[in-house]
Amino acid sequence: MINVFVLQNGRLNQVPIESRADLENVAPVWVDLTDPNDDERAWVKTIYGVILPGEDEVKDIEASARYYEAENGDLHLRTDFLLEEDDGPSRVVTVAFILARKMLFSVHTDDLPVFRLVRMRARSRPGSIADYMDVLLDLYATDAEYSADALEGIYQHLEEVSGLVLQKEFTDKDAADALNAIAREEDLNGRIRRNMMDTRRAVSFLMRGRLLNAEQFEEARQILRDIESLDGHTSFLFDKINFLMDATVGFININQNKIIKIFSVASVAFLPPTLIASIYGMNFKFFPELEWQFGYPLALSLMVASMITPVLVFLRRGWLR
Repeated sequence: MINVFVLQNGRLNQVPIESRADLENVAPVWVDLTDPNDDERAWVKTIYGVILPGEDEVKDIEASARYYEAENGDLHLRTDFLLEEDDGPSRVVTVAFILARKMLFSVHTDDLPVFRLVRMRARSRPGSIADYMDVLLDLYATDAEYSADALEGIYQHLEEVSGLVLQKEFTDKDAADALNAIAREEDLNGRIRRNMMDTRRAVSFLMRGRLLNAEQFEEARQILRDIESLDGHTSFLFDKINFLMDATVGFININQNKIIKIFSVASVAFLPPTLIASIYGMNFKFFPELEWQFGYPLALSLMVASMITPVLVFLRRGWLR
């Protein structure tokens, strides 16, 4: 799918593209391609002289391949964007940006929420965008905001996990649910941190390349400050995740110790009856108790008494609580 946006009075207006002729008759500031087919790639190459990278090239994580200037002067950037899905785990989608002929070209495999937010805000805020570089910086700024919202969601979920872990009765099922939730939030927090690190590198590359005017340079510095604040927040969440993980594992150990204690008490309680039964189970020829009329009831009584006595002692000392 190809989305083309023109700049009118500081607003991004989308132009419907259904054929090559539609693309030839517009002067876009931003050409956004989501999983483009061969025809759409050919249109962009023929009309604008821009060769779009393939999927394997987009996913190339080599530092030398993520930010570079081509021989024809086109600037190429690879930036990661966070994608949260309701029916699955979060993931990072790599977007290829190409700055050529005062136009921004973006190529990615999935429709990203950050891109939808930028399009919506640009339509509702006239004058916020002046050229293609403003579009790119707005994408990075919105990405930082989106990551901040995701971090707030992580904190809320961890608060729910805290209530689960610190409740009075913490069962094995609660422990399994807590560990699953903690692992999920830790994975998302790590992805956000990686995403912000990549965005910082991209913005720093633009600043070092002297591609920004004074106003855009200040906006880029603000983006870096926002990312710096998010780094501190991710560190705080990592500490909270580690605390909840340690607490959960500690309660699991306590529950396991309770089970082991029960087995230990049971084994100790059955030792004296076993000893008595072993004594009276010996097959010696001269056994005085064999002739007793009440020998059998007496042996049973001794066995029961020897089992109850240690249990009462354990209960009195509180070892079974």
